[in-house]
Amino acid sequence: MAAPTEQKLPTDPKYDHYDFPTIAAEPQDGHPGHTTPEQDAKVHQLRTMLEQQGFTERLDTLTLLRFLRARKFDVELAKAMFINCEEWRKKFGTDDLPRTFEYPEKPEVFKFYPQYYHKTDKDGRPVYIEKLGKIDLNAMYKITTAERMLQNLVCEYEKVADPRLPACSRKAGKLLETCCTIMDLKGVGVTSIPSVYGYVRQASEISQNYYPERLGKLYLINAPWGFSSAFSAVKGFLDPITVKKIHVLGSGYKKELLAQIPAENLPVEFGGTCQCSGGCEFSDMGPWQESEWARTPAWAQPATEKAGAEAVIQNEDPGYVKKDVEGQEGVQTSA
Repeated sequence: MAAPTEQKLPTDPKYDHYDFPTIAAEPQDGHPGHTTPEQDAKVHQLRTMLEQQGFTERLDTLTLLRFLRARKFDVELAKAMFINCEEWRKKFGTDDLPRTFEYPEKPEVFKFYPQYYHKTDKDGRPVYIEKLGKIDLNAMYKITTAERMLQNLVCEYEKVADPRLPACSRKAGKLLETCCTIMDLKGVGVTSIPSVYGYVRQASEISQNYYPERLGKLYLINAPWGFSSAFSAVKGFLDPITVKKIHVLGSGYKKELLAQIPAENLPVEFGGTCQCSGGCEFSDMGPWQESEWARTPAWAQPATEKAGAEAVIQNEDPGYVKKDVEGQEGVQTSA
């Protein structure tokens, strides 16, 4: 197979309407702008197969590339994964969640299980934080239900795809498709694992099966004694690419965390300097809240506006050209 070289993203005008950079920053095999002719052909093949089965949504090039990478560019396996995902989306009601789901019990739930996106790392990716040590499902289920917790999780995943990652890509001047995750294991003990296993398993399956290729880096901090040894034992069963993304750290994690995340973007409790008014866990601060980079997400646009929207892609960093609904061209330049 020929080695990939940086190029413009081969696009399909029917599905590819991007108003953000579409070249991956790092020259990784199979990533946008770094694909081989054979890989580009597989994107076309996968799209054609899915169209023949009646699919019309989420057939853009970036999405199909993520599913193909998740299945090592095996078209049949990627097709099966995509179809399974679409069946789940229909059953779960995923398309409507970002627009309709409300979570007023969030402040109470977060007393036991904080899960939130907060600013960006040094590569420009959204930072996602989970604190697993306080989980008490018995107490939480007096406040909410497992179904609503999963709905909130899925709603946030949808918002990662739009508007969070596109806004981060505009600001960074390069395509960003992944997140930097911090999982705080402080307080997690062997006795608490069985009670939360069911929920965590469901959450993990949703992430792995329906939102592939979204993990950039994962920092497991405050890992309890013996955790590193246990993780080392299972490394052999994991994809080497995934293993490289995972960093298991004990209580002395701050130096490594600050090497990846600017102090001003990291909450004080993790060694940074950020203290958002009302609490970092509730601020949802990031480029997606900054008018220079934020755009109205597709799921929030009226159907007529989405149908009429047209974008022209120019894959040269840092600028790109966008056509608005009326067809006027305007140059958007990322800093």
